[in-house]
Amino acid sequence: MPMPWFLLSLALGRSPVVLSLERLEGLQDAARCSPGLSCHLWDGDVVCLPGSIVSAPGPVLVPTSLQTELVRRCYQETDCDLCVRVAVHLAVHGHWEKPEDEEKLGRAADPEPEEPRNASLQAQVVLSFQAYPTARCVLLEVQVPAALVQPGQSVGSVVFDCFEAALGTEVQIWSYTQPRYQKELNLTRQLPALPWLSVTADGDNVHLVLDVSEEQSFGLSLYWNQVQGPVKPWWHRNLAWPLEPDSVRTSICPFTEDPRAHRNLWRAARLQLLPPRGWRLDAPCSLHAQATLCWQAPGRGPCQPLVPPLPRENVTVNMALEFPLLKGHPNLCVQQVSSWEKMQLQLQECLWADSLGPLKDDMLLVEARGPQDNRSFCALEPSGCTPLLSRASTRAARLGEQLLQDLHSGQCLQLWDDDLGALWACPMDKYIHQRWVLVWLACLLFAAALFLLFLLKKDHVKGWLRLLKEDIRAGAAATGRAALLLYSADDAGFERLVGALASALCQVPLRVAVDLWSRRELSAQGPLAWFHAQRRRTVQEGGLVVLIFSPGAVALCHEWLQDAGPAPGAHGPHDAFAASLSCVLPDFLQGRAPGRYVGAYFDGLLHADAVPALFRAVPVFSLPSQLPAFLGSLQGPRGPRPGRLGERAEQVARALQPALDSCLRTPGTAGMGRGMGPEAGDRT
Repeated sequence: MPMPWFLLSLALGRSPVVLSLERLEGLQDAARCSPGLSCHLWDGDVVCLPGSIVSAPGPVLVPTSLQTELVRRCYQETDCDLCVRVAVHLAVHGHWEKPEDEEKLGRAADPEPEEPRNASLQAQVVLSFQAYPTARCVLLEVQVPAALVQPGQSVGSVVFDCFEAALGTEVQIWSYTQPRYQKELNLTRQLPALPWLSVTADGDNVHLVLDVSEEQSFGLSLYWNQVQGPVKPWWHRNLAWPLEPDSVRTSICPFTEDPRAHRNLWRAARLQLLPPRGWRLDAPCSLHAQATLCWQAPGRGPCQPLVPPLPRENVTVNMALEFPLLKGHPNLCVQQVSSWEKMQLQLQECLWADSLGPLKDDMLLVEARGPQDNRSFCALEPSGCTPLLSRASTRAARLGEQLLQDLHSGQCLQLWDDDLGALWACPMDKYIHQRWVLVWLACLLFAAALFLLFLLKKDHVKGWLRLLKEDIRAGAAATGRAALLLYSADDAGFERLVGALASALCQVPLRVAVDLWSRRELSAQGPLAWFHAQRRRTVQEGGLVVLIFSPGAVALCHEWLQDAGPAPGAHGPHDAFAASLSCVLPDFLQGRAPGRYVGAYFDGLLHADAVPALFRAVPVFSLPSQLPAFLGSLQGPRGPRPGRLGERAEQVARALQPALDSCLRTPGTAGMGRGMGPEAGDRT
């Protein structure tokens, strides 16, 4: 089971229900006060200068207590920050002072109170807020009507919305008046913190460690992050209790930088053709990929990008895209390349192969248009774009004039066209037929000459013809079925053993391809491109790909199947086996392997049960004990009779035995088979 690419969301709340916070819209701060009071918030922040304490001239308003509350300030539908709401409770402090003559004589002359003693009170209340790295001061003007002015009595409160803060921080709040009539109020609060979370992966198992304090409870949910933006609700699993939509939460993506998660996602991606000229990349999650259109010639190396019609650009998964083409062609393919810098992965599909048949031996002509209707043509070949009227020693240069005539006579198919140029696919069948006509004429002339020679020297020619017939038969047998050998270069001794097997198979005869004999091509093309070309040629010619399993190869397979770490030394500069797994595994996972692949391992170097179960969908042979069956599978139904097959198996066994004995005598190698026994076998 592939490791899921998921997010972990933690929601903070009170047990047993998640804390639901009030939602504030907009960016503006605001103030409100108790009924009967009037208040006003000054625009902008002020400088915090408490000053010294002064004596009150009479009754004044002073803050008596502070109260805080957590709210959410939201700028958009899903973009909210945590905010601290502060309520300042106010009271009347002090009394009206009586004159000395009133204290001595009493107050009887004028029963009406003086005007100042019935006046309303007004105060400037300062709120100072500090929460690293934020510090703010705001000024609130509060007015109390005369009817509520009672010395020593509370008159109500004023509420400020709000000071932004982060979860887990410590906030300090001060409040005082200007001028200051008493010591400022001070309040310190520790905002709730999210728990510590750790996520680790071991193969298919994902371990989550959550450290939650006893004072708080948290909701834990697991979900897929399909696209950038809000979480899609199509798949969601709550691991604790129901989460309210307005709870305080945070999210982490623990597998964003995990190469195994990227490989799993890449293997699940598929390219689909949408008639008439559309395509789509299907994937369960968004992935980092770039796409380009390329031209795949049959049996001629990697797919060559066609930059003008479809420049390499980022791809949005699960969205239909249109090809900028006029016509489809079986050689036109879409190439997806991973743009993630930590891993180079590639996905290629020739989307018209099913509807338009196999690859054609057509020549792709690139037309470039310049000013004043100037046009130039070149042919896309493995070495590059060759000008048609050049002296290069390539097929396109030799047939340049004929290809231009075919183009002007309407025999070429136009695939793409715009103001800068066009693409044309020109068939090459007739030129191949012309070459065959010349070959047949030469053969007829040669046959006529032989016939005349036979008439002149009948007896001598008979012996010579007999020898020629045997040579022709031997040459025909030398062009036997194709076999591509893939192996992991565990050490030099194992490479010699594989080389001995390849040389012996050539004498069977088989047409063997192995990277030991293609070092120069591997260096020029790279292991992945070399394997693509060899595999395509082998499958198209009806041959077989032979997977030779060794401890290093099994370890590499487990690494790709996420069951073990990489084998030490398995990734050499010319290791086609490691590069080929990105293409071999999809064939086995999608059921395309039978008839195209067989497996093999050497007696004493590997136990049969060590071969991963996925690869047992095809025949797996032990060498040299099962050589007759192995050779029969390689040569197919047209192979030699059983007696002849047994003789060839003995020849191959004799050629293998010295190299196999050398491997078994090498220190640390003889026990490799025992170390990869049933107990260390497939765990996928």
